[in-house]
Amino acid sequence: MHGQPAATAGRPLGEPAATRRTAVLALTPQMGFNDWNAYGCNVSESLIKSAAQAMHTNGMQAAGYTYVNIDDCWMSSSRNSAGQLVPDPAKRTPGLKTCAGFPGSLGHETVDAQSFAPWGVDYLKYDNCYAGPGCAPNTCSNGTETPAQTRYVTMRDALAASGRPILFSLCNWGQENVWTWGAGVGNSWRTTGDISASFSSMLSIFHSNVGPASYAGPGHWNDPDVLEVGNGSLTATEARSEFSLWAETAAPLIAGTNLTSASSTTLSIYTNARVIAVDQDSLGKQGTMVSASGGLDVLAKPLANGDVSVALFNETGSTATISTSAAAIGKTGASSYTLTDLWSGATSSTSGTISASVPAHGTVMYRVSGGTTVSGGTSTTGPLHAVGAGKCLDVPNSTTTAGTQVEIWSCNGAANQTWTHTSANQLTGYSGGSQMCLDADNNQTVPGTKVQIRYCNGQSSQKWVLG
Repeated sequence: MHGQPAATAGRPLGEPAATRRTAVLALTPQMGFNDWNAYGCNVSESLIKSAAQAMHTNGMQAAGYTYVNIDDCWMSSSRNSAGQLVPDPAKRTPGLKTCAGFPGSLGHETVDAQSFAPWGVDYLKYDNCYAGPGCAPNTCSNGTETPAQTRYVTMRDALAASGRPILFSLCNWGQENVWTWGAGVGNSWRTTGDISASFSSMLSIFHSNVGPASYAGPGHWNDPDVLEVGNGSLTATEARSEFSLWAETAAPLIAGTNLTSASSTTLSIYTNARVIAVDQDSLGKQGTMVSASGGLDVLAKPLANGDVSVALFNETGSTATISTSAAAIGKTGASSYTLTDLWSGATSSTSGTISASVPAHGTVMYRVSGGTTVSGGTSTTGPLHAVGAGKCLDVPNSTTTAGTQVEIWSCNGAANQTWTHTSANQLTGYSGGSQMCLDADNNQTVPGTKVQIRYCNGQSSQKWVLG
């Protein structure tokens, strides 16, 4: 976001605090609004209320956008005599100051978390500004900076002790390889620097966010920053590309434009139900690059019902034909596949070729159905059935805690009952984005051995042959 803004907290639109969610948060990427790119430090109660009202009346709330997040500049310049923030529930930073220079939470994590809970805060975006004495907004050159992971863990624990489930969004701009440890700390993490409202910025952000796809999954997502749809120099074609690519990569969908004056074109992008469904798919897989040649990109994202979402993205300045095949995106076993264009809604069929003429900076997005979905030609995804009991193998409470014993449960098609049998004979569970595998405890083979989820390590205790 512009200006290195401070962290954000928010409240689900139209949801009273008394009816708050269960403690399992962000099983699909969070959706909402952040005020910084639209208003910067010129935030006010009336502006936030008008944004919330606009989301209610323009169809965004009905489309799934729930959070209304206030960014920096909401608090007073000093804490009160009890060390508490003044005056309103909104947002924080793990440094000494927010990115705009207001009081930060470093050293105040417990008191701040204990303030957030009664305030009804449901979303905390925690920026990594002023991380030690003498530090600049997001750098520290005098050797006094505490590692980001340490600071984020401290706030994670303070939030947990507050007794209120608060979505925890980490924002250290992709530093310290946050995706390698973020899943054990927060619900999402920024993988990149701040975005701006231009095609070149969006393109750079997209390329940075594609790489760590394997670390994303239910409850923990790669975050390429807020959406600039409706802002700056982005054309409608480029804005549709941004929205398509964010959905294809299972990114949080956080609108960053002035919603009270948004055009009908802008709102039609934000509320496209077919594209949103790809982002919010319960399987929780981030789309990956199938091919990229000369700026012509093909991405594929497996979906919970066996379909595959395909994005054909033209980075170049001229219209180009982009082609792939059903086999390349992980589809097999059918003489004909159905293609649904997610922007136009038109349907067609193909025996295997998937192709479109894509305008400069544009994206064509298809949902491909039919046949069987595989990955790399050798992996299969779906539930594991206990045939005699009529149950499915289940990760209790959708946890991502290593060492959790799995169980059988009534089959429900949820992500925590979805397993991928890989070419290496591993069974990655619903949290496969963070490399969790089905594991025989302590490499034992005796009857009654505990079967659990653990981080994938390639050992024989994580090798399974399907009969």
